[in-house]
Amino acid sequence: VQLQASGGGLVQPGGSLRLSCIATRATVSINRMAWYRQVPGKQREFVAAISSSGLANYAEFVKGRFTISRDGAENTIFLQMNNLKPEDTAVYYCAGTVKNLILSSIYDPVHYEYWGQGTQVTVSS
Repeated sequence: VQLQASGGGLVQPGGSLRLSCIATRATVSINRMAWYRQVPGKQREFVAAISSSGLANYAEFVKGRFTISRDGAENTIFLQMNNLKPEDTAVYYCAGTVKNLILSSIYDPVHYEYWGQGTQVTVSS
């Protein structure tokens, strides 16, 4: 399985971006997919996740601003990011797992075995 993330860029505060992540060469069924982000010197942090049935979970700091969605037929997830803030600046990574994770595990990156290469999001005026 290979994950390819795209859609990052430079946007002004209050602006929007839509990230995409497509899973290719998937010979297995990917159960849950997620978005994480990371800034230099800090640990990778959970942003949002979505199950194969479409149930979504979000980090508190993005609730009401970001929306994760999934096109199961295409093995693709999206992250619609609205009202972006400078503190949202980071490299955003998509991740996937074939495991049926319990809820307490979906936030920990160690439980995802597939990772994309990351896409830079910069929020600045």
